[in-house]
Amino acid sequence: MAGITLEIAEARLRQYLDAEQKILLGQETAIDGDRLTLADLAAVQAGVTLWNGRVKELTPAAAGGGIRMVEIVPR
Repeated sequence: MAGITLEIAEARLRQYLDAEQKILLGQETAIDGDRLTLADLAAVQAGVTLWNGRVKELTPAAAGGGIRMVEIVPR
């Protein structure tokens, strides 16, 4: 198994963001079969924080794969 990819992390982050929105609107939702309600809002927000961090870690720019700017000073 290759581990968690950026696509997996982004999908999981989207699930947690959608769950947070539903809970804030007074609805309930489910993630991996677990029913979540307003009482679970803190757990869902912790999931948002966790998966947002993983997305940032896996994003190429964060890993140094993005464009780097350097200043060249002629002598």
